[in-house]
Amino acid sequence: MAGLIPNDFIEELQERSDIIEIIGNRIDLKKKGKDHWACCPFHNENSPSFSVNQAKGFYYCFGCGASGTSLKFLQEYENLGFVEAVEELARQVGVEVPREEVSERAKQKQKQRKTLHDLMGSCSDYFVHQLYNHQDALPVQQYALSRGLSEEIIQTYQIGFAPEGWSNLINHFRSDDSTQMLLTAGMLTQNEKGRIYDRFRNRLMFPIRDIRGRTIAFGGRVMSPDEKPKYLNSPETPIFHKGQELYGLYEARKALKDFENIIIVEGYMDVVALAQHGVRNCVATLGTATSSDHVKRLFKLTPEIVFCFDGDAAGKRAAERALANTLPELADGQQARFLFLPDGEDPDTIVREEGFEGFMRRVKRSLTLPDFLFQHLQSQADISRLDGKAKLVSIAKGWINTAPDGILKQLLLKQLSTIVGLELEQIQQSFEPEAPVIAEPENYAPEPYGDYGYNDPNDRYDIPANNYQHRPNPGVTRKTALTVRIGFVHRALAWLIRFPQLAVEVNMKQVSKLPERDGGALLAQVIELLQQAPKHDVYFAFDYLCQHGLREILAPIASSDYLWLEASNENHADEVVFARQELEKIINALTNKAPDDEYDSLKKRVIASDPSLTDEEKQRYRELLKQKKQ
Repeated sequence: MAGLIPNDFIEELQERSDIIEIIGNRIDLKKKGKDHWACCPFHNENSPSFSVNQAKGFYYCFGCGASGTSLKFLQEYENLGFVEAVEELARQVGVEVPREEVSERAKQKQKQRKTLHDLMGSCSDYFVHQLYNHQDALPVQQYALSRGLSEEIIQTYQIGFAPEGWSNLINHFRSDDSTQMLLTAGMLTQNEKGRIYDRFRNRLMFPIRDIRGRTIAFGGRVMSPDEKPKYLNSPETPIFHKGQELYGLYEARKALKDFENIIIVEGYMDVVALAQHGVRNCVATLGTATSSDHVKRLFKLTPEIVFCFDGDAAGKRAAERALANTLPELADGQQARFLFLPDGEDPDTIVREEGFEGFMRRVKRSLTLPDFLFQHLQSQADISRLDGKAKLVSIAKGWINTAPDGILKQLLLKQLSTIVGLELEQIQQSFEPEAPVIAEPENYAPEPYGDYGYNDPNDRYDIPANNYQHRPNPGVTRKTALTVRIGFVHRALAWLIRFPQLAVEVNMKQVSKLPERDGGALLAQVIELLQQAPKHDVYFAFDYLCQHGLREILAPIASSDYLWLEASNENHADEVVFARQELEKIINALTNKAPDDEYDSLKKRVIASDPSLTDEEKQRYRELLKQKKQ
């Protein structure tokens, strides 16, 4: 039925649905404290940071920031549109979706999309029928058999035949309305003189289906070697956008529940031939280069994408475009590989010659993205010369800077430093804009945990010091990476993330006295930010911290077991009281210890006759010495 879905029904639907049941049916949830946790389905990780709150009907990933209701989860996890997700949620709850009256224009648009989907489905049925019943279909059937295609595969992919002729579809549907809709759907075309005729003629037809299995477009392969082009695709239409769709994705998802990887090939026949030999995790782009939309979509389904290209110059160019669109999307835990086939071969011929096992061996031996990247870079610079190495660094900068910040980016920089023979620090400096440099203190060893009343060494949490800056200053960069070990600060941060409203109660005079080292700088920054952040929801507050570049450092703390421990019972008020008391104790311990830390640091510099010691610092040392004697 045409019409908008009422907002109050959507709200009621989400209230009636159990988010734990909706998400738990799709990923493995485990209860921890008051919430349920899992490894996030939207990015790769080894420890759970994906939290589902049943009372709020809300999920949130502390690792990547993915969040929303059960409806949003269905959209993202199942790759559904909003209306489709509402219909799926209603089906699971067991209710009908009501509709409101909408404008005439909106009705027409909805009707057109539905009619186009129905029409394209009818076209697919027509082509399948022609493959088995048309008088000229025998050579086409023989061609399919010669390519080794079984009846099962032909039916699975709904392969058909468009006979020779200019008006087969026009005659089949026989109405002016259908002719106009066929034009809109791209099944007919019109020349400059106004003549309308079938777009696909004497071609083996491959229906392109969306994630719900609806036919939205076609690809056609010529049956005569004299005809061009070899493959012809549907044009862009209201229901088909080739830069977003992938041939074979619907069939792959039906065949496999989980994907170790997904292989992207260049042609429809490659997908079908590989499926015939048991390689069911293949898709193909639709006459376009692999786009960032394709990459994002596939990384929601698999941790690894394998690009399979011909080994000729055209294949290398296609691989470089795929590399350019993949590198910016490659988060830590995700991988991409590049498989280049011998000249004159394609996946179809390889899998027929070598079988499933042979093809999969090639996949496993394929180039990793970093290997292909540096192979590509070194083809553009002669690294046997010094100026060639300088050129390589210059070229590499444009590529590596597109990678997301993370472990992979650091490893790419390290590999570049090895190739050109420079220290990693020199490479990093050449990639950064000019900025004042603050060196970390040398030979720094943190105080024992026992000095603060916490003796459990297992409570330590290692954090790279250059992941945060106290009193944010974008013009300052760290010179070296120092590991700050924090245990009790971990506890304070955990309670602040759990109860962000406690930050308002902290005395800012105490915050200003927190030591810069030993995790105190990070704690001070978090308290200052939380005093400005939204307090009514832990997720809103955490997102505010992430906006200031703290997600990577705080995400493991946010998802740690300590964060969700109950104080003495499950009463929320008592838990807040417990958190407030512990936070106060930690801050008092830190601020009481701060003068000793400052004194020890200044004392070392005085004894070493540090020439950079200022008059103010010397005076401060005398004051602290006097206080210690007193």
